[in-house]
Amino acid sequence: MTGGQSVLQREIHILYQDHHGWLYQWLHRKLGNRFDAADLAHDTFLRVLAGYRQDTIPVLDEPRAYLTTVAKRLLINFYERQSLERAYEASLSLLPQQHMPGLEERAILLETLQELDALLDALPARARTAFLLCQLEGMSYEQIAAHLQVSVRTVTRYMAQGFKQCLTLMLAQAA
Repeated sequence: MTGGQSVLQREIHILYQDHHGWLYQWLHRKLGNRFDAADLAHDTFLRVLAGYRQDTIPVLDEPRAYLTTVAKRLLINFYERQSLERAYEASLSLLPQQHMPGLEERAILLETLQELDALLDALPARARTAFLLCQLEGMSYEQIAAHLQVSVRTVTRYMAQGFKQCLTLMLAQAA
């Protein structure tokens, strides 16, 4: 460590040094794959670091419990992403060969699907359902209201939430 490091950098370095090996082993046992375990261990510490905007991190009575909680959330995201990728690959396998997208196009489509999944996951369940029924099934607000047993005004509010999420994502990508 250099003398020019901030207190935050030193504390994160100590946390990393003391617990990275343990966290990696824990993730490796869960995943059975050392590459994914290394990625998720790294992402866990990045998430911890990103969570602290002050000059110091709080004193952690149980740092491993804290790291485990963060890592479990990342594991859930990892498994959801894998599930989405499998569903995408399964749907592609149903396409005739002449309509099969190239590797680059497939990667772009998968990335877009992951972004949409994250965007929709941020919505409350009923708002997400209303948004998908409208956008994918082409149902009218009245049909959605009947299906969800809510008022058309509530469906309008749900749709506004969905469009706001889309706009937020678009603005974040433009920045």
